[in-house]
Amino acid sequence: MTPEVTCLIPAHNEAPRIAAVLRAALHHPLIACVIVVDDGSTDGTAQIAQDAGAEVLRLHPNRGKTAALAQALAQVGTSHVMLLDADLTGLHPTDLTRLIAPVLRRQTDVSLSLRGNAPRLWHWLGVDYITGERVLPMALLTPCLHQLPDLPRFGLEVFLNNRIRAAGLPIAIVRWNNVASPSKSSKRGWLAGVRADIAMLRDISRTVSPLTALRQIAFLRAAATKRDRSVAGL
Repeated sequence: MTPEVTCLIPAHNEAPRIAAVLRAALHHPLIACVIVVDDGSTDGTAQIAQDAGAEVLRLHPNRGKTAALAQALAQVGTSHVMLLDADLTGLHPTDLTRLIAPVLRRQTDVSLSLRGNAPRLWHWLGVDYITGERVLPMALLTPCLHQLPDLPRFGLEVFLNNRIRAAGLPIAIVRWNNVASPSKSSKRGWLAGVRADIAMLRDISRTVSPLTALRQIAFLRAAATKRDRSVAGL
């Protein structure tokens, strides 16, 4: 079976930013389908996505990123899925090609982005373990879809890391030096942004312990290094 990729873009009130992301994803030769998961937006996010040509899954009320993606993932019919945040700036179709191609060429099983404005610590480590942009095989996700609705709102990425680690899958880390994700404070205001960051950290800690998070980072680094050495030796 020829691998195919569905692109899922979870979005909540991203009307000012989502069009730029869709310009990179829609009609991309390596993407079979683009689905925007509108998670109870109160602005024009869903209409902008629909007008651009994306398939839109409208959810009401707002459920949080994990629950929204859980519903969308259950509808994916391709062999692979790409998760893509809706607020990225500087994204170009070639960035998506670099993220998808190693998986479709079977050089690796999973690819993760490392955005240009990711924290310095992530760049020093060489991996952003909570990145929202990743390509994964649906075979990894299908057996655990029933667990996703019970996760905290922002617990998805570390839950996926556990799945990747348990399966021992090779990883590709793709540096997106010109791509950025705006801070929550810049989108919502300082106080609301700080509250959102605290809520995200709380959800991560509710999903995995700090020690498990460290083990995830160590595994992702090692899996990416091992994969790079393997490809270099081909």
